[in-house]
Amino acid sequence: MRTPSSIVIDRRLANRLLLDVVQSAFHLSRKNALDALRNRQVRICGGACLDPARRVKLGQYIQLGDKPNSQACVLDGARQIVVRYVDQQLMIVEKPAGITTVRHADEVAALGKRAKKFLPATLVDLLPAALARDGHKAKGRIRAVHRLDKETSGLVALARTPEAESHLGKQFRAHSTGRRYLALVRGIAKDQRIESHLVNDRGDGRRGSGADGQLAVTHVRIIEAMGDFTLVECELETGRTHQVRIHLGEAGTPLCGERVYDRPLHGTPIPDTSGAKRPMLHAAYLALDHPLTGKRMEWEAKMPKDMTDLVQGLRDFV
Repeated sequence: MRTPSSIVIDRRLANRLLLDVVQSAFHLSRKNALDALRNRQVRICGGACLDPARRVKLGQYIQLGDKPNSQACVLDGARQIVVRYVDQQLMIVEKPAGITTVRHADEVAALGKRAKKFLPATLVDLLPAALARDGHKAKGRIRAVHRLDKETSGLVALARTPEAESHLGKQFRAHSTGRRYLALVRGIAKDQRIESHLVNDRGDGRRGSGADGQLAVTHVRIIEAMGDFTLVECELETGRTHQVRIHLGEAGTPLCGERVYDRPLHGTPIPDTSGAKRPMLHAAYLALDHPLTGKRMEWEAKMPKDMTDLVQGLRDFV
């Protein structure tokens, strides 16, 4: 699992000793955690803290390492974004893995306004710099009309006007957009149509299928079998939160790198020997009607390098 370089203190961590938090959050030994504090490598809301016995507070932003240059971080994040299409109404971009699409209001509410300015930049935060880099004007608010998980890469649609936001939002809610994902899974997958009703808690604190909930339909098609792993395409008939991850996991073929939807109800995780550093899911195809002209438009995005490298590595072992 990837070790974070920063965390925001939530209710679970609030009021704990800073030393304990640094040890557990950054996967350090007690000695290394103490050394990091003494060497001024631990910062709370931007300021170095040397006191291992300090109690952390809800909403504080804890960083480990050298103090970053905030402008350089924004420019670096913007460089990773590929702008595929832009006009006065609509933007289509390729989001890299590791960047949140947009800040959830619930996240800010839970952590407090004080923490908001210390949270890592989202895709929406970075887009003005990405637009300016490509010579486009970046005026006006950019609105996300759908989301990809932080560790999922691929195509995202964004609106540049309130009218476009409304029009695109209706398309996504009506499931009239076209959306296909590439997924690398552990196990031998099969072509199938998966239908279930998704609930917020299936009984073990995870989202999953239940008797009631929102209808979710995913069409799975095998692209390539590689021994104990399979590359599949997942076409969404609906678009529910974590739909692909849940359906693949409940089918017994969780994503390589998946750490949440990788086990049966009250069961143990399915072994993962792929070496994946993140859930291997990529939004590879997107189609929608232009919010002003009504013209059907479509885009495709190739798998990112970390995914193609992993696929090639698994092929070599077959």
